[in-house]
Amino acid sequence: MSKIDLHIHTNCSDGKYSPAEIVKQSAASGLTIIAITDHDTVAGIAPALEAARIFPRLKVIPGVEISTETNTGEIHLLGYYVNYTDQNLQTILERMRNTRLYRAQSMIARLRNLGIYIDWQRVQKIAGSGAIGRPHIAQAMLEKGYITTFREAFGKYIGRDGPAYVEREKITPVEAVQLILKAGGLPVLAHPTTVNDPETAIVELKEVGLAGIETYYDNYTLEEIGKLVAMAEKYDLIATGGSDYHGVDPTNESALGGVNVPDIVAVSLFALVEKSGSRVPR
Repeated sequence: MSKIDLHIHTNCSDGKYSPAEIVKQSAASGLTIIAITDHDTVAGIAPALEAARIFPRLKVIPGVEISTETNTGEIHLLGYYVNYTDQNLQTILERMRNTRLYRAQSMIARLRNLGIYIDWQRVQKIAGSGAIGRPHIAQAMLEKGYITTFREAFGKYIGRDGPAYVEREKITPVEAVQLILKAGGLPVLAHPTTVNDPETAIVELKEVGLAGIETYYDNYTLEEIGKLVAMAEKYDLIATGGSDYHGVDPTNESALGGVNVPDIVAVSLFALVEKSGSRVPR
């Protein structure tokens, strides 16, 4: 079990557990450094920081995962040490979350045309107060027996090439990097192997302030990790890592702290924070 996990979702987006529950589980698992990185929202940061007060050995890094769009597909950017009280950041993230509502409703309509009947009210209940995402639709499908795993939902229906997939409004990767920087954060390219031509994306984003790439990730092979470490060194970027934990599909996703993230990752991140002078409200 790793002591570091820099990619965790709560029920403020599409994770299963509340920020306080994530903090409690992390402490119980022996984690010492975690990052709350919900999709297009920073709502989980303050409650996570508050919950961590009783766990002095656990450090919680405020973060966010921003979904972006290019001509060749999606790219996700992680922002570490963002000023989660920044009004501009909150406004743009709120606009992005609102587009998730339209997308989810449209997907449910497309699923209905495929003979898969999912109740909008049930999806809302699953999402709770968090931003509605595709995993919430997958959960509703699983409950009704239309699929047997979350991966099946994405592979057959609501993945990018699926018949029920619907695009939503997103900002560009460059805009996401700039947004994170304006909020005092450090932008990192999430799960690079899912990006078409990752090196080209890294070169472009490095020019506008990319600080790192997610090198240690769920199911990455040693060969993939080696290539990403070399790429990070080539472009003078820090290597980060995390489980991308959601807690909704234990049989098909990494456990909290389940990805082996070396201690040097935290050392490099803290050194970069110190160098950049980032200051985050507590």
